[in-house]
Amino acid sequence: MKLTDNVVRNFKVAKIFRENTDRINRIDFSTCGNTLISSSDDDSIVIYDCQNGTPKKTLNSKKYGVDLICYTHAVNTALHGSTKVDDTIRYLSLHDNKYIRYFPGHTKKVVSLNMSPINDSFLSGSLDKTIRLWDLRSQNCQGLMHLPGRPVAAFDPEGLIFAAGINSECVKLYDLRSFDRGPFTTFKLTQDKDCDWTGMKFSPDGKLILISTNGQVLRLIDAFQGTPLQTFMGFQNNKGVALEASFSPDSRFAFCGSTDGRIHCWNTETGVKVAVMNCDHPGPVQCVQFNPRYMMLATACTNMAFWLPYIDD
Repeated sequence: MKLTDNVVRNFKVAKIFRENTDRINRIDFSTCGNTLISSSDDDSIVIYDCQNGTPKKTLNSKKYGVDLICYTHAVNTALHGSTKVDDTIRYLSLHDNKYIRYFPGHTKKVVSLNMSPINDSFLSGSLDKTIRLWDLRSQNCQGLMHLPGRPVAAFDPEGLIFAAGINSECVKLYDLRSFDRGPFTTFKLTQDKDCDWTGMKFSPDGKLILISTNGQVLRLIDAFQGTPLQTFMGFQNNKGVALEASFSPDSRFAFCGSTDGRIHCWNTETGVKVAVMNCDHPGPVQCVQFNPRYMMLATACTNMAFWLPYIDD
């Protein structure tokens, strides 16, 4: 099945999970698409089986809390930020719920955590106005950048470059092999007066960058030229929260949640809103991701919802 405007409009909630008692702060699909991992403000990590549509395992991190969870390249390990004790990043074995390694260094809350798509390196950005480059095999930071403001960061799909969004007004692109020499290009964008950038993602085809905010606007820019392509609006965010925005695997659609529990979808080529999808999410939908392998969408507030397309014959 190919993803079209009509298929998107026919997505319906197939299952709702109520495993959590507090906000789900991050979700991440495994590369194979078979499982989804989530972290929540209730200090729990839940792993879901995407093929059977069932919760598979729940782990607790009561001591450190858990935030920004993401899979590494091994499905049995994950990285996450901390909400208690300190701002150390932690590398967890999901098999036995034991920590493999700690990555200390940030002095304020980590707000961005991204695994490289090709190897063991990962990026972290913090409210201490730094971006750090790490390798899973060493607790020592491999690279450090000081920035003038809150950072957001993302790897491109090839894992050769990364983008850093700085001060909610410019995007700098760095070559990973020589990033200590500074950015090889900088895109200056018009600053939004009433919101900050809270997330950034490359499209799976590497041609676009989607910038999400804590306001009522998303920006889509050309990943090579920095040209503004689309501005997506018309969704509710009256609480100033960070709403995740994500691409479909074919890069043709962008999805974002809202504070009224609805999911909005736009066509990335035309900028036209394709669908507004209703679900009984009681709170702001801060996590939205499309499965990389299967025709399935996951959205989360306190509850987790799995969406599938229902096409009439």
